[in-house]
Amino acid sequence: MRIKQPEISKAKAISYRVKDKSTCKVCGFEFNREQLHSGGGRLIAGKLTQELRRLYEVSKRYGKVYPLAYSILTCPQCLFSSFPTDFGLLPPDEVEKLKKATLDRRTSVEKIVGPVDFADDRNLVSGAASYLLAIDCYQMRGMGIAPTPKKAICALRGAWLFQDMAEEFPKYGFEKLSEFLYLKSVSWYIPTLEIMTNGREPHEQFINLLGPDTDNNWSFDGVIYINGYLTRKYLNQLAPTKEKKLEYLDRSKRYLGKLYGMGRASKSKPSVIIDMAKELYEELQKEIDTINGVPPTAPAAS
Repeated sequence: MRIKQPEISKAKAISYRVKDKSTCKVCGFEFNREQLHSGGGRLIAGKLTQELRRLYEVSKRYGKVYPLAYSILTCPQCLFSSFPTDFGLLPPDEVEKLKKATLDRRTSVEKIVGPVDFADDRNLVSGAASYLLAIDCYQMRGMGIAPTPKKAICALRGAWLFQDMAEEFPKYGFEKLSEFLYLKSVSWYIPTLEIMTNGREPHEQFINLLGPDTDNNWSFDGVIYINGYLTRKYLNQLAPTKEKKLEYLDRSKRYLGKLYGMGRASKSKPSVIIDMAKELYEELQKEIDTINGVPPTAPAAS
């Protein structure tokens, strides 16, 4: 399977190559990292979704631009992938594991999206694939770089891009992979909530990457909200029993209650995340009441 995207002329370039070369510690390959140009009408911000994803309007000059496609640094030769801050932080034992898994990385990603060349300019296909590769690589990384929150972010962004892939290429079944990545994301967001309190993985390694999108970092507030949102959305898949459902919902509701309470007491927190947290808190309570057989409250008479 080979999926092609339309090429963009140099006159309408949306990205550029940085002058300083990046060196892959896994295979030693040197390459120039690609970065998205800023300004020039390339990104026309649209609405913010319930998942805190920023949508962008199609530019008449540049077409569709996917800023998420440029976040992951991928070695074009061995496909080692990570956020740029982690690319050079590889102890010898991790290098060896990642080197042995090179063929597996390439084989697994090509089964999903077909041959993809990371020496070429990024597009939707290679951008989506980069998150699959990053997840695979973070599975082999140590706790010192905080792999759990990064896998959660990669899975959520990958779910978004494969959702876009399903719309662009409807016959390939990418919507199933998107749903799978959503589930993987919430499975890592749940322990990330615990990491936020117990510090088992260092906060400074992931605080600037929490997004969840690239336009605005909602930080720990975003983690709390996204965890609650995805828990509700995938409750049946996460929890097979009534007791487990209530456990997940109650935990998410408690975190959201703290977020909403702190937001009301602080002028520094953006109202949009506080309003969304309040609305989600109420939806989770309704879900709990439904599971417990509590009849819905009748609306107050006007």
